[in-house]
Amino acid sequence: MTFLKKAIYSLTLKSKVRLLFAGILCVTIIFSFLFIHYLYRNLYVKDVEESLVSEGQKLSHYYSVEQIPIEDYPSYISWYNSISESEVLFIDNPRELSACLPFEINHQALITEQERRQLLTGEHLIKVGYEERFDRKIMGVVIPLLDNKSLSGILYLYLPLSPITEVFNQSTPLLIAVGVVFFLLTFFIVNRMSHSFLQPIHEMKQYANDLAKGQFSKVIPVQSQDEIGKLAETFNYMSKALHETDIRKKEFLANVAHELRTPLSYVKGYSEVLQEGLYETEDEARKYLILIQQESERMKRLVNDLLDLAQLESTHYQLVKMPIVFSQLILDTLERFNYRIKEKELQITVSLDDEIIINGNEDRLQQIVYNLIENAIRYTNSQGKITLILREEKEKIHFSIADNGIGMTKVDTEQIGQRFFRSDKARNRKEGGTGLGLAIVKQLVHLHGGTLEVESEVGEGTRFSLFFPLYNEEER
Repeated sequence: MTFLKKAIYSLTLKSKVRLLFAGILCVTIIFSFLFIHYLYRNLYVKDVEESLVSEGQKLSHYYSVEQIPIEDYPSYISWYNSISESEVLFIDNPRELSACLPFEINHQALITEQERRQLLTGEHLIKVGYEERFDRKIMGVVIPLLDNKSLSGILYLYLPLSPITEVFNQSTPLLIAVGVVFFLLTFFIVNRMSHSFLQPIHEMKQYANDLAKGQFSKVIPVQSQDEIGKLAETFNYMSKALHETDIRKKEFLANVAHELRTPLSYVKGYSEVLQEGLYETEDEARKYLILIQQESERMKRLVNDLLDLAQLESTHYQLVKMPIVFSQLILDTLERFNYRIKEKELQITVSLDDEIIINGNEDRLQQIVYNLIENAIRYTNSQGKITLILREEKEKIHFSIADNGIGMTKVDTEQIGQRFFRSDKARNRKEGGTGLGLAIVKQLVHLHGGTLEVESEVGEGTRFSLFFPLYNEEER
């Protein structure tokens, strides 16, 4: 059995389909053979039996009702035998049966004592046996002739049974023709089906090899809506997803290299100036040191943000949540920007619902609010306006922060949350942004079961709207 499994396992799919076809064909032939024999037994043989029994019962009826005198009954049976297809014999003594038959028979074995008792009840007997004289089976029927509940004689009707080949002789050409047509039709269907199955699979195999080599441009043609077609669609979808991932990976690496190139160039250049003593005063040297420190801090923030975002996007990362008064967290975070707010003379409007409780991680929620406030301050001009609103809306927590700053285009708003995206790249880089803050915000909002929406118009300002699930006591 193990050898057979290994042999089947090593076969190609095409060979397995052909093997399956051969198996189906063998089963069909066996079934046809059994079906023909079933028809022979249950139609032809049964019909002969019923015909003999019916014929014998009619003849015995004339004997029992005495429509024909008993002395004339043998003559009547002899006349009837001359016009009947079957052989009909009237025997008033079963021992004389062998002398009456055209072939030898053991009269003692013909009717046993048990069968004689059966005949006395009026039941008939069925006898089937092979006779060498006729080279075929003989079916005989023994019909009792009763006189006052005594067996006065019997009628013996027999008929040689035609072999199965003779019974189906006329239908044999038709069966052969049907069999040939069935074989050709089955072979054609199996061949077409195997081709339709195997060709897409072969293409998928080649396609998978191309994917492994980084070739994402090829597309498998979808020629059906069955499982093979669905699999082809899945392969195409996977290719598209891998292609987009590959593009994002390349863009990510390019962005990281671009972001690090500038501060590294500054650090390298200023350190060489200091190392070679290419400065005139100590103040100039101190200025270069401060620039080196600033660029180092910028690279540190970039690396920390990258590590933070990678951690948040990990499938194993889980937030430790607890009930938090959201309004107090917002106010505490806002206080950290007092100096910058006064420096830019910004007008801050706050409308917070103190009753709102959110189930979340305090540090991560503060990180969300911090990044959004910092973003609003950065892109709002001096003496601008920033509005913070917290309220319950449609059975959800709605937190929004809006400014009347420089705003963004519709194309820019659709890219919010992507790594290293900047709506004003020059200004953002000048102020030390990494381009990862909103990507971190978007991921953190998602981890809290919330959604992020952005509305903005160029020159009018931007509104970030965050929606979180309401706190449920059962979550504790």
